[in-house]
Amino acid sequence: VQLQASGGGLVQAGGSLRLSCSASGRTFWINGMGWFRQVPGKERSFVAAIDSSGRSTRYVDSVKGRFTISREYDKNTVYLQMNSLKPEDTAVYYCAEMDGSGPNSPFNLWGQGTLVTVSS
Repeated sequence: VQLQASGGGLVQAGGSLRLSCSASGRTFWINGMGWFRQVPGKERSFVAAIDSSGRSTRYVDSVKGRFTISREYDKNTVYLQMNSLKPEDTAVYYCAEMDGSGPNSPFNLWGQGTLVTVSS
């Protein structure tokens, strides 16, 4: 099973990006999913999570109202829509799968990251 994040890039402050996370090897619709981010020299930190039904989500306070997590079951994909981006959102973003339906289940599978750079 692999999780592959994509959609990162360079964007100006105030702009938008949509990250995608695709799972290969099996379907992951029974588990919750999430996004984390990491900047050099700091630990990976939680950004957003969504439960297996897609109806329950949670976010870190710093992105509430700007980021939206969603999932598309027929494509086995989770998205992170990021609007009103700020330079402090610059990081490598990782998707992860929970060991359970979520949205508060522990994460146990991590994918490769995608770099998001927000210029001021």
